[in-house]
Amino acid sequence: MSSTRCAVIGVGYLGKFHAQKYAALPNADLIAVVDASPQQAAAVAADCHCRALTDYRELLGKVDAVSIAVPTTLHFQVAKDFLEHGTHVLVEKPITVTVEEAAELNRIARDKGAILQVGHLERFNAALMDLADRNIRPLFIESHRLAPFKPRATDVNVVLDLMIHDIDIILDMVTSPLKSIAASGAQVLSQAVDIANARLEFENGCVANVTSSRVSMKSERKMRIFEPSAYISVDFQNRGLSIHRVGEREMFPGIPEITSEESFFDESDALKAEIIAFLKAIQEGAPVIVSGEDGQRALETAIRITDLVLSNAQVLR
Repeated sequence: MSSTRCAVIGVGYLGKFHAQKYAALPNADLIAVVDASPQQAAAVAADCHCRALTDYRELLGKVDAVSIAVPTTLHFQVAKDFLEHGTHVLVEKPITVTVEEAAELNRIARDKGAILQVGHLERFNAALMDLADRNIRPLFIESHRLAPFKPRATDVNVVLDLMIHDIDIILDMVTSPLKSIAASGAQVLSQAVDIANARLEFENGCVANVTSSRVSMKSERKMRIFEPSAYISVDFQNRGLSIHRVGEREMFPGIPEITSEESFFDESDALKAEIIAFLKAIQEGAPVIVSGEDGQRALETAIRITDLVLSNAQVLR
């Protein structure tokens, strides 16, 4: 099995898990981890048996692929530098701060023949991956992504922090251009919007109602999909998939029966699956599951929602 020389740029909370996955995979050779904190870089490097660096530029032209898990404001510059050297890039979501930056990364990736994958991790949830193999035609989608407050992710608002997962999934699921967006939200505990709701209308008539909160008392990640003669529920948190369809027989005279199919999937490692898919795209030419173009489209929609939310938001300051 061929091996790809890899590195992880930014090994804080999430980046250290990237490093651990690469270190454990037989077709990856983890060369180095990079972090602005020498102590953090050294600790992760010792755990993963690789070099510790504080300047990613030392690796330009010396590795085949990188995961980038630095703060969002640094995504563009770090990814740009590696892509310009022909290095394949897996960058955490959101892809960049602006759509213009995302478009530039996609242009460079095309010009250099490099793979650009975006870390929309929920695409690798076992329940959603099972649903992706089915031919569905959504008419209406309702999604809720709720989480307790955590100071760690407050450098971006809740739309770019949490809602963007569902935006990406819905845009991939509904094969139709967006027609209109309505949105509102509020700032509650942080200096950015903490709770938001958006209504997405597509040209084919599908409507998606999306709610995200990072100031809830419970965690919930669910999506409900209504299509002709069927209702589908995806529980991302518990990896559950429920499908209810109109059956061929009658439950009562003139009333069709409802058939139900419920599946729960064993606990899986979505991050490992994401990195395996990244390496497979590099080594075997497999399709990129979440491309740079996907990341740009999700970001553009998230920014449109954010602008609408901010224009209507109840802010503390």
